[in-house]
Amino acid sequence: MTREREVLVRFRPSGREAFVLPGTRLVEAAAEAGLLIDVPCGGEGSCGKCRLIVVSGAAEPTTIERKWFSDEELQAGWRLACQSAVDGPAEVDIPSVSLATVEQKILVRYQKKNQGKVSELFSGKGVPTPFSDPPVRKQYVELSSPTRGDDLPDALRLERALGVGPLAMDVSLLRELSARLREAGFCGTAVLAGDRLLDFEVGNTEADAFAVAVDLGTTTLAGELMDLGTGSEWATTARLNPQTRFGDDVLSRILHAREKPDGLARLQEAVVSAVDEMIGELCLQAGVPRQRVYELAVAGNTTMQQLFCGVDPGPLGEVPFVPTGGRGVSCPAAELGLHIHPRGGVYVMPAIGGFVGGDTVAGLLATGLTDVQRPALFVDIGTNGEIVLLADGRLSAASTAAGPAFEGARISRGMRGGPGAIEKVVVDGRLRINVIGNVPPAGICGSGLIDAAAELLRHRLLSCEGRLRTPDQCAPLAEPMPPDLAERIVLHDGQISFLLADEAETADGRPIVLTQRDIRELQLASGAIRAGIAILLRRAGLEPKDLELVLIGGGFGNFIRRGNAQRIGLLPIEIERRHIRYMGNTSLAGARLAALSGQARRAAEELARRAEHVDLSTDTDFSREFAEAMIFPEGAASE
Repeated sequence: MTREREVLVRFRPSGREAFVLPGTRLVEAAAEAGLLIDVPCGGEGSCGKCRLIVVSGAAEPTTIERKWFSDEELQAGWRLACQSAVDGPAEVDIPSVSLATVEQKILVRYQKKNQGKVSELFSGKGVPTPFSDPPVRKQYVELSSPTRGDDLPDALRLERALGVGPLAMDVSLLRELSARLREAGFCGTAVLAGDRLLDFEVGNTEADAFAVAVDLGTTTLAGELMDLGTGSEWATTARLNPQTRFGDDVLSRILHAREKPDGLARLQEAVVSAVDEMIGELCLQAGVPRQRVYELAVAGNTTMQQLFCGVDPGPLGEVPFVPTGGRGVSCPAAELGLHIHPRGGVYVMPAIGGFVGGDTVAGLLATGLTDVQRPALFVDIGTNGEIVLLADGRLSAASTAAGPAFEGARISRGMRGGPGAIEKVVVDGRLRINVIGNVPPAGICGSGLIDAAAELLRHRLLSCEGRLRTPDQCAPLAEPMPPDLAERIVLHDGQISFLLADEAETADGRPIVLTQRDIRELQLASGAIRAGIAILLRRAGLEPKDLELVLIGGGFGNFIRRGNAQRIGLLPIEIERRHIRYMGNTSLAGARLAALSGQARRAAEELARRAEHVDLSTDTDFSREFAEAMIFPEGAASE
C-alpha cells in the first residue's frame, strides 16, 4: 500500500483537519484543510510571517526556525509553516495574523478611496467584522401602533421607525405588509436592499441573513454559504458542471447553443438547476432555511456567465469573439429559477473582454494584484486559463484554451480535487501518494497530475517530448532507477502507462494509471498557459525573471508545488520560486466578496474596465510559442 503512513493534522481554532504524508510541510497541510497561510517570501523562511504553534507533534526546529524564535518559543511549539514538516499526528494553532487574508486588502483599499463613506470592513487581523455595506441588511424595529391621532400609512410608519425613506417595495410585499405588521404586533425585522424593502419578518431575525457565492467553472462548480453580517463561512460544496454532457469546453457549448433549437435553454437549465441544488445542499449543511438566503454572487468565464443568464453566446464563437455584456448583471433570483428568498437577488461579475470573464475579475479582486508596485502576474488555471499581467501600472488580460486536464477531465482516471483524489505524488526511493480525505484513491486531480509528471521527468521515465519510457530505455540515461518505479511501468489497454495505485488499493478495484494520452493532455494544458504568459511578457517588454510576484489561482487541487509546476513548464523556470504563491480558488474568493459587499462590487466594476483585453489568437507568435511550450523543459530544479 502507498498510503499507510498518512497522518492526521488538526488545525485550531477552525477545527479543520487534513491527512498528509510524513514530510509534508505545515503550509501544505493547512492548504489541504482549506486554510491559506500567508507566505510573503514564497516559503524561503526569510520573512517569518507564517508563524504558528504546534501544540502536539512538533518536529525538531530547523536552522531557519532557530533564527526566528527563542529557545523558550521553540519549546512552546512555535514554528514556521513553510519550514516545519509533519512527522506524525499533530495539532496546530494558527494565529489569525498568519492567515492569508487577501480579501481584506482589496476592500480596505477601496474603502480608503472613499473616506467617510464606509467604516472599517475588516479588523485587519483576518477576522471579519460586520460589513458596513452588505447588499442586504436587516434592522429590527418597534413601531407605534396607529391611533386616531396618528393614522400614518403603514409603509410610511415603517420608514419613520427605520429612519430612512423613501422605500420602494414590490406590489407582492405591499399586499402583505399590513397583515405582517399586525401579526408581529408592530415589532419585527425589516429586510433592506439599498432603498428597497425586501421583506418584513416577524420577530428579531437580524442574525439570520445569508448569502451564497458560486464559482461557475467550465468543468467544476463550487459554492459557499456565508453570514451576511459577519462574513463567516457556514458551508461549502462542489460538483461537476452538468453542462459537460454537452461538451467539455466552452466552444463545444457555444456550438450546441447555436445549432440546437433548444440548445441555449437546455444549457441554462442544466447549470441553473445544479446551482439551485447546491444552494439546497449548503442550506441543509448549515441548517439554514432557503428563504434566509437573500443574495447570490456568481463568477465564471464569459461563456459560462452568459449561459447562466440565458444570454446567447453565439458572438463569442466567431471572430472577433465579442461578449454581449461587460458590466456586472443584477437581477431577481426568481427570474433565473433560483429558490432563495422570493425577492432575493443575483449579482453576476463583470467581464473584461473575449473569454476573460468574471472569474478573472474575481481573482483580481481577491488577490489585490493591483496593489503591487512592480511587475506581477496572475494565472487562473482551469479549463480556460486566464492570465493577467501587471506592468507599469497597466493590466493586460488574456485567455487560453488550456482544456480541462487540470480539473480532471480528459484524464483517464482524472477527477476534481475532492475526497478520493490523489493530490500529491512524491518519490523518495519509492512512490508515495497523498489522497484527499484519507480514503482509498478514486482518481487523480490537477495538483497530483503535475506532481506525477514532474517526478517522471526527474527519473527520466518521461522524455522532454512527452514520451513515456520503459526501464530499458531509461538505463543509459540515468543512474539506477528505484525498483518501485521500474515495476510501475505497465501495459494498460495496450499502451505504456505508469501505475499510481493498483486495483487492490483503489476505491473501485480498478488501477489508477497515467497513460501516454494523459501526458499529452497535460502538455496541451500547460503549453497553452505557458505560451500565453510568454506573449503577455513579450508585449510588455519583460522577461520571466523580471516578475516580482506570480499568483496562482484555481480549484484543481489543494496545493500546487511551485517547483513541480516549473519542472513541467507550466510556469517559466526563470521565475524565482520565492515569488510564486498559490492562492486557491480565487474565483470563489472574489465571488464571496461580491456577495458580502457592495463596495467589492464597485471595485470589481473598476477592475474590469481598467484591464486591457489581449486576443492571443491574433498574435502571430502564439502558434510558435505554443509549440515550444509543449516541450517539457530540461532539468528544472525540484521543489
